Amino acid sequence: MLAASSWFMHPLRVRYQETDQMGVVFHGNYVTWFEIGRTEWIRNAGYNYKDIEERGLLLPVVDLQCRYVLPARYDDTILVCTRIAACTPVRVTFESQVRRVEESDFQAAEIAAGEQLPGELLVEGGTKHVWVNTEWQPARVNKVMPDLYHLLTK
Repeated sequence: MLAASSWFMHPLRVRYQETDQMGVVFHGNYVTWFEIGRTEWIRNAGYNYKDIEERGLLLPVVDLQCRYVLPARYDDTILVCTRIAACTPVRVTFESQVRRVEESDFQAAEIAAGEQLPGELLVEGGTKHVWVNTEWQPARVNKVMPDLYHLLTK
């Protein structure tokens, strides 16, 4: 089972529609890719947002960090790398990297903490979230879904 500190790498190929007039990926797309990375990290860990939301938990973004290092371009093969950076019963922080890789590394995979991620770093950052209930009041994930909380903190 995926450990919170392990990276999950989700492959994406840059589509033409994601680029701008300069021929590089429009900066706002990286935020979408961070979201895809979070969703796929959770899915790879054996959960999905739909089931979590059906249990009455929502996870809005309260902070976003994004540092652009190099641009991605049309048809690049990239990996969206995601892991848990911190977690408490009411907050969770995801760390994200977008990396350009060769075709040989263009596949979903897990990488243990401390191991080198493949490819070239393009963007790094992450998102902070607060668990809330359907009335947007703070909720404790360890009370509503203790199994999920255990996964996020191991």
